[in-house]
Amino acid sequence: MHQVIPSGPLVGLFGVPVLLTALELTAGGGLGVAGWVTGLACAATVVLLLTAALLHASRRHLSPADRVTLARAVLACGVAALVARTAVDSTGHPAPTAVLVVLASVALALDAVDGRIARRTGTVHPLGARFDMEIDAFLILVLSVQVAPLLGWWVLGIGVARYVLLLATVAGRSTPWRRAQLPPRRWRKVVAAYQGIALTVAVADVLPAPVATLAVGAGLALLVASFGTEVVARRHQPLRAMPADERTTTWPALQPRKAADGAEIVAASGLS
Repeated sequence: MHQVIPSGPLVGLFGVPVLLTALELTAGGGLGVAGWVTGLACAATVVLLLTAALLHASRRHLSPADRVTLARAVLACGVAALVARTAVDSTGHPAPTAVLVVLASVALALDAVDGRIARRTGTVHPLGARFDMEIDAFLILVLSVQVAPLLGWWVLGIGVARYVLLLATVAGRSTPWRRAQLPPRRWRKVVAAYQGIALTVAVADVLPAPVATLAVGAGLALLVASFGTEVVARRHQPLRAMPADERTTTWPALQPRKAADGAEIVAASGLS
């Protein structure tokens, strides 16, 4: 089977250097080495992981919804660059809080767009859902790093929770209940959205510290409850293979082409 590396992730993430350049010019004191290295490293990681996922799924193109999620990834890389710049700032310039809040707010707003586009265009796909979820988790991690010095380092628990669960799942693949397939639940999506909103409000510093602490603390409690119910659901969910209608889509661009001998050919075209 011959596979051409999809160009979509790389083309889409070209937006990161453009965004970083704009931030360099608008953020007081610039991004510094830490900001540039962090932003570009995050972009490279997204490109590598998304490309690998597309190849694994025999996908030729990013769907319209995936492109919106990719735009969110660009914004998240910008947020990460600003947070890194703030963490090691030695120039005496105030942290560009307003710019950071704007980028995070737009990324959070677009989170309500990609899923709607996927449903309306008939391009719902497990890879797109996973991509969306991982960008959510990454943005929440970055925001928690920014908020932790303000409210307490316990806030990092919100950012690392997703990755702790992921590591536990990978480590326990031999345990049947951890490999159970769970249907999507709007409750988990709402909880994830709340984390981003609460952390962004905390970054904006528009609420008194006790109120911000209460709001973010409630987010952590909701997250613990969400993960707890997922563990319980996995224990009671019979192990099953993912059905065909969850792996495929009616959108032809997402389907691998078949050669005459039955081999799959994955072509790169445009944002693929």
